[in-house]
Amino acid sequence: MSWLNFAIFLPILYAVFIPFFYKKVSSVHTGWFVLPIPLVLFIYLTTSIADIANGERFMHTVSWIPSLGINFTTHLDGLSLILALLITGVGTLVIAYSIFYLSMKREALHNFYIYLLLFMGAMLGVVLSDNLMVLYLFWELTSVSSFLLIAFWYQRDKSRYGAQKSMLITVTGGISMLAGFIMLQSMTGSWSVREIIGQAGTLSDSSLFIPAMLLILLGAFTKSAQFPFHIWLPDAMEAPTPVSAYLHSATMVKAGIYLVARFTPVFGGEATWFWIVSMVGLITLFWGSFTAVRQTDLKALLAYSTISQLGMIMSMLGIGSAALYFDAGSDAFKYSSLAVLAALFHLINHSTFKGALFMVVGIVDHETGTRDIRRLGGLMTIMPITFTFAAIGSFAMAGLPPFNGFLSKEMFFSAVLTASDLGIFHMETVGLMFPIIAWVASVLTFVYCMILVFRTFTGNYNPEKLEKSAHEAPIGMLIPPGILVSFVVVIFFFPQTMADYILNPGVQAVLPLENANYYTEIKAWHGWEPELWMTIAVVILGSLLFVFLRSWQNVYSLFPREWSFNTVYNAILVGSEKSSEKLTGKYMTGSLRHYLLYIFSFLILAVGTVIFSTNGFVIDTSNDAPVNIYELILISIIAIAAVGIIFAKSRLTAIILNGVLGYMVAIFFVIFRAPDLALTQLVIETVSAALFLLCFFFLPEWKKENVTRKAKGLNLVISLGVGTIVTLVMLSIQGNRLFDSISSYFEDAYKLAGGKNIVNAILADFRAFDTMLEILVLAIAGLGVYTLIKLKSSEGEGKRESK
Repeated sequence: MSWLNFAIFLPILYAVFIPFFYKKVSSVHTGWFVLPIPLVLFIYLTTSIADIANGERFMHTVSWIPSLGINFTTHLDGLSLILALLITGVGTLVIAYSIFYLSMKREALHNFYIYLLLFMGAMLGVVLSDNLMVLYLFWELTSVSSFLLIAFWYQRDKSRYGAQKSMLITVTGGISMLAGFIMLQSMTGSWSVREIIGQAGTLSDSSLFIPAMLLILLGAFTKSAQFPFHIWLPDAMEAPTPVSAYLHSATMVKAGIYLVARFTPVFGGEATWFWIVSMVGLITLFWGSFTAVRQTDLKALLAYSTISQLGMIMSMLGIGSAALYFDAGSDAFKYSSLAVLAALFHLINHSTFKGALFMVVGIVDHETGTRDIRRLGGLMTIMPITFTFAAIGSFAMAGLPPFNGFLSKEMFFSAVLTASDLGIFHMETVGLMFPIIAWVASVLTFVYCMILVFRTFTGNYNPEKLEKSAHEAPIGMLIPPGILVSFVVVIFFFPQTMADYILNPGVQAVLPLENANYYTEIKAWHGWEPELWMTIAVVILGSLLFVFLRSWQNVYSLFPREWSFNTVYNAILVGSEKSSEKLTGKYMTGSLRHYLLYIFSFLILAVGTVIFSTNGFVIDTSNDAPVNIYELILISIIAIAAVGIIFAKSRLTAIILNGVLGYMVAIFFVIFRAPDLALTQLVIETVSAALFLLCFFFLPEWKKENVTRKAKGLNLVISLGVGTIVTLVMLSIQGNRLFDSISSYFEDAYKLAGGKNIVNAILADFRAFDTMLEILVLAIAGLGVYTLIKLKSSEGEGKRESK
């Protein structure tokens, strides 16, 4: 196993030791023991930056299920390196922040850090896996671990609701993504992402191409909170702030972005992919920014701002996918690749300023006891450092200089303006809406950024509205956001360094063409270009809308919360629960007879339909051995005993007749020269009869059931139907030899397994794992029976003592 493979499992394996640290070293915050893990991984990944920038790629394979082509293969290129650095780098800062945010006395820290490390390892697995099935495995592990993190404060109803909501939506999308992966494998014959990309030019003619594309996009959109699946993200804000700063700014919500970027070489250049990804992104951008303005909770505002920013990145990936439509050396390719460069650039920028803002909001909540904007104000002089961080992060998100968000926002404007002139996919008409939607959404983004800063930190300070007396946070909580906002400023002044070593290799991974004319430059000053005028207009109109917010805020009354997507989700959830309860009530009657009727009826319909619809019913007796008189006698005895059980009037009679059935089968084994099976059958029948007698000794007398004539008739029909179907299946199997018998393989049992007894060799060697599980099931059942008996005994003793 390579170091790259081991890097994925290191956080997961290390999680095993967290309970030990939590219990044995209780005087030290558990976070200090966790902090080295992401830091070491981040340092390890930074050593690959120069190699990746020089065009190297790292791939390592560990065999897993080679017969199915499923292996644990890791692949590190420019795209996966960007995400891996964010996962480990931001993860380091989040853990450092959580040490001062989460109380050692009040919180179950061992659970928190176990969940966090599981999530970190799963995210690394997603971005580093080259095998589709392994990627899916880690994808769903992120859903499970994020569910646990969001529900960390499970005592709260809202925390449980938010965790359930995120789980249902993202897992549903993940299952659809799995179906898309299976379709891709069916088209290409490979589970490897690299190999699938290598066959990209031949896939578009397949009938599965569009269905696979749509299913994979559904998985990406649900994970990255794209419209209309965005509704889970605001409710996920019930998680502790370190979780929000990690999952909802830099990692989990970027998984869908990564998936779209990774599969752009497969589906890019197609009109369907271009329109779906770009339009869903633009709609999400607008709706997220529009909804963020109306929020009164700081974390809710950041949640919708995250939705908006994710939509912006998604739209740029959609626009950039058009580059694969053009020749790699053309100017059209170059200016289309600008959108991909801007997407990856803003993906990094968003992680820096949004991670800092989540930490700032956590500080405000931690030090004042509230996140309600209506109760806050005047904190600038009380918390000057926190205010500075909030201002830098918010102004970067608003796209103002001298912060990194300004650069990527300008590139976004350039991308949408260029897209409207592409001359493909009818962009000369519908494409004119791209710059308009982008500009309107940016105006609203500016408004909610100003709300975040000025409504929280300026104005009147009202201590009577706060749960705590406000004060500046401890230095430990200020260092992580301080590091992030320093990147916000540094990146603005040295963007080309990041472009050369980080971003350009990422663009080459998304648009992997030889001798391509990539857009590679990032500059703070482009001259008096249209995108700069768009930014100036955003500032002017955004400032006016913020100042006169009360005058136009009534527009939100046109979108009442009763008509929201959350209402639709809740209605679907409640309706599904009621419908399933009614359906379950109809067949879960508590009657064993009903359950058997359902099972046997389904057996008759399913097997009978398959047999007759496929013309599988064939009887060929030409190769059958003759039936001897003694075999007919045995069959007659078995039939008489079976029918006799139905008419037995006592349990003893039924047990004896059931034993007759078993012993006659044992005699058949003797006749067919299977003495081992005969001996096994005799032992089982003897033990079973003894156990039946022992159990029935304590049961009341067998009373005749009062069954209606109609029920008896139905029982007769079902019984005859099952018997007929089983007989037809056996005869059809005997008459249809579709495959060679495998019995000859087991004839070499002594050579293969060292056993002279074929039956024993099959049970103990060839089917050893299956036999072990059967024994395990029996052991669990025995423990359950023993526990029930002990509980019953304890209850009886308790009642006697009380008397």
